Amino acid sequence: MRRPVLFLGPALALAVGAPAPGAPAGSEGWKVPVEVKKLANGLTVVVSEDRSSPTFGISIAYRVGFRLEPKGRTGFAHLFEHMMFQGTPRAPKGVYDRVIEGGGGITNGSTRYDYTNYIASAPVSALDTVLWLEADRMTTLDFSPQNLKNQQEVVKEEIRVNVKNRPYGLFFWTDLAGKAFDRWENAHDGYGSFEDLDAATLEDVESFFRTYYTPGSAVVAVAGDVTPSEVFAKVEKYFGALPSRDAPAPPDLTEPPNRGERTLEQTDALARVPGLALAWKVPPRASGDYAAAAVLGDVLAGGEASRLYQGLVKGRELMLQVQGGLAWPFESPWYVSGPALMTFFGLYKPDTNARAVVDAVQEEVRKIAEQGVSGAELRRVKTKMRSDFYSSLELFVRRADALAILQLLTGDAGEVNAIPGRLEAVSAADVQRVAAGYLTAAGRTWVDRRPAAGAPPAEQ
Repeated sequence: MRRPVLFLGPALALAVGAPAPGAPAGSEGWKVPVEVKKLANGLTVVVSEDRSSPTFGISIAYRVGFRLEPKGRTGFAHLFEHMMFQGTPRAPKGVYDRVIEGGGGITNGSTRYDYTNYIASAPVSALDTVLWLEADRMTTLDFSPQNLKNQQEVVKEEIRVNVKNRPYGLFFWTDLAGKAFDRWENAHDGYGSFEDLDAATLEDVESFFRTYYTPGSAVVAVAGDVTPSEVFAKVEKYFGALPSRDAPAPPDLTEPPNRGERTLEQTDALARVPGLALAWKVPPRASGDYAAAAVLGDVLAGGEASRLYQGLVKGRELMLQVQGGLAWPFESPWYVSGPALMTFFGLYKPDTNARAVVDAVQEEVRKIAEQGVSGAELRRVKTKMRSDFYSSLELFVRRADALAILQLLTGDAGEVNAIPGRLEAVSAADVQRVAAGYLTAAGRTWVDRRPAAGAPPAEQ
């Protein structure tokens, strides 16, 4: 749920193994500089120095996402993401955006399963101001009935635009997860329902802030034209006096394997052709199979060279398009700590049916489980994935975001330098084992979403 119009575009690609901006000439690959310090109040600070541009990116990640919001308050973490842009008693609504964007910077925020993050980028001369603003809104917000009502309506409008009045809505995420997962924390619709959003009170919002928006539940990461010592000193100056507060114990998010196929049929008044979403539960991020699952996801749906595109779109011509992978549709499989799904979504031709498409996908999985992948295919996929990962770190604001999220979820921002090696270590046997062990017919969940009766047919 990124706030619109600010920063959504992809970074320019870096060649795999090529020195990134700020890397010394002739260096082997690229290691992101990472320095970490923890303040007495529990706030963790991560700094990545890079003198290639007189700018910086900052990300503050909080340990609260869809999985931690209270029952009966679906969409509450998302709602609160919006509340953070409503100003404070010392910096009223609009000041934060005007200060950053007026200096040529950008700002944004998003809510995910395991975190909510706030990012900004600006000239390095604005570092003190931005840190002051971030510390100010970590201290308190302008909690008012007007602000709450306004943002309830904003989130409801997002739901109208992105779910209710859009073909297919977000069924490939919300509805599919609701069917595949068993625990409420993993299965409920984190985007939110009108009923739960309207039921939220000002007291609920203030309590949520005091519970989750604390120094001990946050990571501040800064990347760019800065030194670790200067950032540590400035963060101590602006954030050090904030009181520490104990966070609630996290809920049990573990999920048992699914032992039987789960299906759901839906109709869509806005769809012109049928759509299918298909998923399997995968091993947790800490598992030795996780990196192999990430590679398998790209083997199956990582672009036009993938197995599903070549086999079902180009070859058998059952589907019109297909996309997906591990932890899809979110940005990266590495930014998840709780249970994840291997998800594929596509539109299929009206002259076939969902069962035939699901069986065709399963057949592509079976080929990998029985025959494996070739060395050339594995090298191509891993090269692409490493290139995409390096590319995602090129912009300072994205690099800071990666460091904040990884520190929050794993306790080690240096994980950023381990991920390419983990991908490289995945063998063809690993991919084959994961396909055979996890992507089984009995463990799959799929949702078939067909045009409603009376909907105009697709043009042939």
